[in-house]
Amino acid sequence: MQMHNYIPICGEDYPLSDKQRECMHMAYALGRDKFADRAPQLDRDAQFPFANYADMRANGLLALCVPEEHGGMGADYASYAMVSAEIGRWCGATALTFNMHVCTMMWSGLLSEDLEMTPDQRALHRLHQKAHFSRVVNEGAIYAQPFSEGGAAAAGAQPFGTLAVRTEGGWLINGKKIFASLSDAADYFGVLCTEKKQGQELSRRDTLYLAVPRDAPGVVVEGEWDPLGMRATVSRNLIFKDVFVPDNAALMPQGIYFQAASRWPHMFMTLSPTYMGIAQAAYDFTVAYLRGEIPGTGPVKRRQFATKQIAVAEMFIKLEQTRNLFLRAIEDAKIDPPKSSRLRAYAAQYTIMENAQDIARLAIRTCGGQSMLKSLPLERLYRDARCGSLMLPWTAELCLDRLGREALYEPGEKDE
Repeated sequence: MQMHNYIPICGEDYPLSDKQRECMHMAYALGRDKFADRAPQLDRDAQFPFANYADMRANGLLALCVPEEHGGMGADYASYAMVSAEIGRWCGATALTFNMHVCTMMWSGLLSEDLEMTPDQRALHRLHQKAHFSRVVNEGAIYAQPFSEGGAAAAGAQPFGTLAVRTEGGWLINGKKIFASLSDAADYFGVLCTEKKQGQELSRRDTLYLAVPRDAPGVVVEGEWDPLGMRATVSRNLIFKDVFVPDNAALMPQGIYFQAASRWPHMFMTLSPTYMGIAQAAYDFTVAYLRGEIPGTGPVKRRQFATKQIAVAEMFIKLEQTRNLFLRAIEDAKIDPPKSSRLRAYAAQYTIMENAQDIARLAIRTCGGQSMLKSLPLERLYRDARCGSLMLPWTAELCLDRLGREALYEPGEKDE
């Protein structure tokens, strides 16, 4: 697809640092030259994008959020979000799985630097960080982030059902994760689980974050993967049966994840950049199609019709509303954000997920019958976009619930 009017995911006039500009250009070049051509086959066959990951590994992108002192790029939250959105523009499944890997590095890296730890915890965390980051930088390792269990734990309403019991030198893990993206590709699974303490009730405060090697005895990947959209994420089920991991598997010290979840809310909106990219892709395709620039669709230009012009105008308005809320929200990301920033994060997540599918809907209606063809990307973009609002931990419904509740109640307030 020709990109006569290519606009960076952040807009042409958005201020970028030299490092951000370099990373954005890298993502754009890989997406345009490699990822876009592979996406149809990966979607058709529900096959993981191994070649895309090889390209990202070769270009250092797997270490995007690994700190510079450990050999990575040292990208901050906003830089990650823009790079991920640019990847999502070309292959949604690659961007969504990239999120799982990079967030593991971000949570145990830059995000954990803001959290309160004892000196002993911090010193031990430094040793663990070094091991995890080295695997990515020196070995090209991929980390997954299995989250969902089919209950309310992923939404933060109850403890995770995957349990860890203390044993000599480490932990024994038992449980199940569903929708485990990268299940066929990850070298390590960053598993959130609850420490089971004898004689005590399970508590979210006892959440552990442990890296489980995919080849550890007792780890089983099972189930078919044939979904509506995001087919190339290969998000099968993970079973853990008496899986032993040593103490140095910790991605965060004991009890620190609960602090992060309470104080760093933007850690849970890192799925949204993928859908920002999909929204942009649907708009880009529509403009190129109406200008007669899509190979195989005939040389005729369809842009002269007023109905098409109005539809593109409506799409652009939705896209710009979405983009500007996205950019403001990722700029807000930090520990202990004020109430307005937290509510804005919910609003941004909701808007991106809902508008991505609506822009894809408008694109299909505007481009007409040919948009149904699998030889063109619109039907894939629509299917991928349609799945975004369903994704934990911040589904569309949860965002609305939290917005309404937190707008009307201050912490600790109850109705008599």
